[in-house]
Amino acid sequence: MKKGKIGVQMMMLKGKVEELGVYETMKKVNELGYHAVEVSQIPMTPENVAELKRASEDFDIKIAALSAAVEPMLPGMPGETLADDFEKIVNDCKTLNCNYLRIGMMPLMAMGNKDTIMEFISKAEEMAHRLAEHGIELYYHTHHLEFQKFDGEYLLDIIKNNTEKLGFELDVHWIQRAGVNPVEFVKGYAGRISLLHLKDYRIGQMDLSDVDFQKDMAKFFDRFTNTIEFAELGEGNLDLKAIIDAGLESGAQFFLVEQDDTYGRDPFDCLEISANHLRKLGYADWF
Repeated sequence: MKKGKIGVQMMMLKGKVEELGVYETMKKVNELGYHAVEVSQIPMTPENVAELKRASEDFDIKIAALSAAVEPMLPGMPGETLADDFEKIVNDCKTLNCNYLRIGMMPLMAMGNKDTIMEFISKAEEMAHRLAEHGIELYYHTHHLEFQKFDGEYLLDIIKNNTEKLGFELDVHWIQRAGVNPVEFVKGYAGRISLLHLKDYRIGQMDLSDVDFQKDMAKFFDRFTNTIEFAELGEGNLDLKAIIDAGLESGAQFFLVEQDDTYGRDPFDCLEISANHLRKLGYADWF
């Protein structure tokens, strides 16, 4: 039977990396039963790259994907970009035996204008072709903002329909947040995805203890309309089995557990909850 590989998006462990270092963080990931990671928001210093390589070998953890922007998210924003650090990023991929590179989001300044969006798409597609010469595939990660429409077409579909080499890393929580069915949308991107982000979608409880209903209804409505939370798998309302099966059918190879906010919970505990739920769903042999 065809299987995927379950892993961890290390963005949620950046605090642990600062506290424990890369190697000890990866050791804990291994103890939780995960054997793949996607590296994001971890500084790719020579020391961290070396520790990622050592931990990958010692704990049999596959480096599923690394992260890089095409250009800075905001003007002057620090961080590596393919425009300025192409060779370094390629070398990191080769050092870590990693064939997937993902773009976290297009520059924020490009999002609201179709002309600047098309410029980004052209640059991303060009980078996808350049990276392919090195055996590296480039993917674009989605949020809800890519579901804004231009001339009746989703921004994300505009990217897909104007590229051939660029792939997509679909994030099922953000698809749900955009008001779109994750199962059906994932199926629509068959053949263009190898990476899928798994996080659940939860409606949290409202804390109204400090709301004065006589004087500040604006505060109430702010709480009322902002109760959506990033949840551990099984703690929200997504049909995760249907989503995972659709992802596998559509070509996804890595299914990466992510949680943008853990609301005070230790992220290792969150990863354990998610792993246990995936095992209950029948994916124990995907770890």
